Amino acid sequence: MSDEICSGAGFGTYEEQDKILIGMSGGVDSAVCARILREQGFDVQGVVLRFSPAHDGAVEAARQAASQLGIPLIVEDCSASFEENVVAPFCESYCRGETPSPCVLCNPAVKFRVLCDVADRLGIRYIATGHYARVEENGGIYYVSKAESAARDQSYMLYALGQDVLSRLCLPLGEFEKDDIRAMAAESGLSCADAPDSQEICFIPDGDYAAFIAARGLSDKQGRFIGPDGEDLGAHKGVSNYTVGQRKGLGIAYGEPVFVKRILPGGDVELARGGSEFFSGIRVRDAVRTDGAAFENGERFEVKIRSRAVPAPCTVADVSGGGFTLLFDEPQRAPAPGQSAVLYDGDRIAGGGVISEMID
Repeated sequence: MSDEICSGAGFGTYEEQDKILIGMSGGVDSAVCARILREQGFDVQGVVLRFSPAHDGAVEAARQAASQLGIPLIVEDCSASFEENVVAPFCESYCRGETPSPCVLCNPAVKFRVLCDVADRLGIRYIATGHYARVEENGGIYYVSKAESAARDQSYMLYALGQDVLSRLCLPLGEFEKDDIRAMAAESGLSCADAPDSQEICFIPDGDYAAFIAARGLSDKQGRFIGPDGEDLGAHKGVSNYTVGQRKGLGIAYGEPVFVKRILPGGDVELARGGSEFFSGIRVRDAVRTDGAAFENGERFEVKIRSRAVPAPCTVADVSGGGFTLLFDEPQRAPAPGQSAVLYDGDRIAGGGVISEMID
């Protein structure tokens, strides 16, 4: 077997770690991940996590992929944990005027926790998923690192995983391009070979999160649009309908392009002209660091302020209260409260936290 392709968790000899549990989503990535591991000699067991009724189609797709691959599959219902740790916090965050990332919420609290629990129940040491990222060990500490494919890299979504997960995690797809994965799926005759990539919010299939939140009967903050010169531009539809940096769908005619600059605590939405949506820094809460150390003032990293952002050089300042300030070398566009700021040291994730406010 090739540890390089396994990309993770300090694998020993084959006899020591011949069983592995893979989380299957019904998509092409996890299916090919299972194929790669099996070809490397692993005894592969699959599990598909049912998060909500919206995932029933994915469960059936995972069953089909497992059948085509000839591997056993467990269906694990984790809908209660998903509701508590992902759906409810997601809705509450939007109603506060934030822009949460459900995958970032789910990965440490639900998905990888359940994978580890199921593996423990089955007596399996190692786990795997079809994420495009890598796991590397340095000095006894396991780190998430960027994938070889910059276009597919999903390391950002995994920044909050702890050593208890990373020390047993294998991410084979970190070495591949998406086209390679689809080609392998086609070679294997997998029905998911041409399946489209999954949508960003898996529990809201139509993508209308504002309607989803309203259907749950949650109270959305109301307020006014505040124009670039401080003028009152009328009432808005509720803060869950807006995010920092948004230009389209505001429902107002101003005569020139305007953006959402920030959503104020009282519920007003502050608008700005193009160019004014850039900020010199951010405040970050709920800080985590992969190696368990504390962040220190003056430390230098590159930060991604959203999953597809280009990493930007920054400096840590004002470490206090479980958080810190990040000062950008160059102003960054529309860092949104509720999104995560993920810190990189080269290709390796050092840690991160949740953006709580922007600094002009």
